[in-house]
Amino acid sequence: MRLPSDLVAESLMAYLSEEDRAHVVGTGTPRVFGAGETLLRQGDPTDHVLVLVHGWARVLTRRADGQTVLVAFRGPGDVLGDLAALHGWVRSADVESLEEVHAVHLRAHEFGALLEDRPTVAIAMVKQLAARLREAENARAEFATMHVTERVAAYLLWLSHSYGVKTDAGVALRVPFTQQDIANRVGASLRAVARAFAVLRDRGIVINTRRQTVIARPDVLRAFVREVPEL
Repeated sequence: MRLPSDLVAESLMAYLSEEDRAHVVGTGTPRVFGAGETLLRQGDPTDHVLVLVHGWARVLTRRADGQTVLVAFRGPGDVLGDLAALHGWVRSADVESLEEVHAVHLRAHEFGALLEDRPTVAIAMVKQLAARLREAENARAEFATMHVTERVAAYLLWLSHSYGVKTDAGVALRVPFTQQDIANRVGASLRAVARAFAVLRDRGIVINTRRQTVIARPDVLRAFVREVPEL
């Protein structure tokens, strides 16, 4: 299975050399998941990890009160289920495919052996974990003091930095998310998020269709955060 050139920045595979990438891919077994499939299920015992090669997935946690929280999006180069596999924990979240996903399946002991035998892979793993921790901490610190429109704008800005591709129309977001995904991420109702998107569209900041979101004016979006009154 061949890795794409546009790996997610700060993903495990993005930190590796071509030789190490080939070794990781060669160690596992190719898997293909259709759109909407559950790749990993919260609460299940752990026996493997998945390395995403093509396609996007979302990581969700289901709270005791029934609320769904979007933890993150994951794309090409990201590894899934790593902490649970290393510690023998049950899965802490669901991972669902947003589109057809190609991945490499590695059994837990194979993944552990990779980290022991190849220090460069272990170091890349630490870097990926550090990036994810920073993402989570920044989100908690920022969202705690923002209202819904600011939270949506701030998260779109973060997505543009992490998963954006420059086009003639602006910065296109590679992740095929829905407004419900954004609502689950920022802790707001779908209705409130829809209103926030309407404001951003009306001001020409965002262009969104069923399949793609484009940040038409990234500079204005950046200035928009913390400068808009509550809706």
